[in-house]
Amino acid sequence: MIKYVIKRLALMLLVFMVITSVCFVLVKLLPNIPTQQFGKDAAIIEARREALGYNKPLIEQYIIFIRRSLLGGDWGVGETMERTRDVLATFAERLPATMVVNLYTMIFSVPLGLLLGIYAALKKNKWQDHFISTAVVVFVSVPSYVYAFLIQYFLSFKWNLFPLQVLKGTDYFSLDMFVSFIPAMIALGLGTVAGLARYTRAELCEVLTSDYMLLARTKGLSRGQATVMHAMRNSMVPIFPMIMGEFIGIIGGSVIVEQFFGIAGVGPLYLQSIIAKDYNFFMLLTCFYTAIGLFSGIIVDLSYGFVDPRIRIGEK
Repeated sequence: MIKYVIKRLALMLLVFMVITSVCFVLVKLLPNIPTQQFGKDAAIIEARREALGYNKPLIEQYIIFIRRSLLGGDWGVGETMERTRDVLATFAERLPATMVVNLYTMIFSVPLGLLLGIYAALKKNKWQDHFISTAVVVFVSVPSYVYAFLIQYFLSFKWNLFPLQVLKGTDYFSLDMFVSFIPAMIALGLGTVAGLARYTRAELCEVLTSDYMLLARTKGLSRGQATVMHAMRNSMVPIFPMIMGEFIGIIGGSVIVEQFFGIAGVGPLYLQSIIAKDYNFFMLLTCFYTAIGLFSGIIVDLSYGFVDPRIRIGEK
């Protein structure tokens, strides 16, 4: 298991460096905005560019980037957006909002997805199962920003149940702030609910028709007892790692939804950095989202070994 973990971490680091290096080279091929356009801030921006080696050959710039940015945390300052503000400090300031909206989303979407999947499996081939399966296909197929538009129009504008935009401030765990997060949570969570419900139904249906479930029933267990004691536990083995990786993975999907509902997170910052051509913010956020995606995959893979004892036995 240790050898497997080390191998996966090494591959993750390799993929991360390849993606980061490609983005770095492509960004450096683009022309820099002349510092004269920044007016009174020109001297500050020019000094930070000098520190990051903007006037040096590309290979030297790359070495400085690895040493000062990836390892040292110096990502420069904002140029076309958040001008002269430290990029890393701005990122750290905005990260809590992104984490909170994703945390809230997972708290409601994971139990709801599991319950719908379990209910559909227990009502297999009945109208309840058909209804849930049809809804799952619809919600999985439609992008989250379409939900965001519909939710904002009906719940916030038409029916006036929630604010159109998330409240400003950093009191993320107050009741008013939580209520303002609800439309964004629904938009982000519908896809997660549908995915978990579909996966849970498929796993539980397969377990319920297995031979050992028939044996449990012949030994005197009722259908409910056999389902809770045996079917539920075994079907959760492949589902639990999916839940663990979902929280990390969903952060990458909240970029557009955060912009839609005015959440002051890192998602809007990423979109703005692309539009404004602020390369320092773009590089930091590209590295962040790349790391999130890779880390999500490795968390899922490694958690299988801890959840399913058969995998650990197979390793031995």
